[in-house]
Amino acid sequence: QVQLVESGGGLVQAGGSLRLSCAASGSFVSVNTMGWYRQAPGKQRELVALMSRSGTISYADFVKGRFTISRDNAKNTVYLQMNSLKPEDTAVYYCHANLLVALANFRNYWGQGTQVTVAS
Repeated sequence: QVQLVESGGGLVQAGGSLRLSCAASGSFVSVNTMGWYRQAPGKQRELVALMSRSGTISYADFVKGRFTISRDNAKNTVYLQMNSLKPEDTAVYYCHANLLVALANFRNYWGQGTQVTVAS
């Protein structure tokens, strides 16, 4: 019933920029936290950036100063502006959302993933 649809991935050269977006749709009451994770081959999924509904933001140390997370609550959409991309940023980026689906019932959902490849 719930989908997180991602877009914006692609191939860029080192130093380039990409903007990812993720929109939540389906049957839910409201959106709590939204954020982005990434997973490189052979590695665990790791947090990139997280933003609460009230605006509290958490960034991984390796993206501070380069990436910016934002969200449009009216559109149930979260964005990740990625600047100064490095080859080590290459990974599949996954959108995550914690949704209130019923009274006192929060559930976690994941997007399908979008590939970000940064060429050296």
